[in-house]
Amino acid sequence: MDWTKHITSDQNILSGKPIIKGTRLSVEFLLGLLSEGWTQQRVLKNYPALTKEDLQALFAYAQKNIEEVTVLDLSKI
Repeated sequence: MDWTKHITSDQNILSGKPIIKGTRLSVEFLLGLLSEGWTQQRVLKNYPALTKEDLQALFAYAQKNIEEVTVLDLSKI
């Protein structure tokens, strides 16, 4: 999945947070909905401008970014 076809960043939109192209829906917001238990179907119903491919791109984007993050030992938090 080439997430760059679906996700962009523009300093004039949401202070440059990554968003789904053509929307003002941030990656952060959408991942938050999914982490709260929203299903893909519920997200698509509530935000009809989105596609299944847009939602797939969220995970591809997150996966790519987590590769570049130092992992913390969560058992010590």
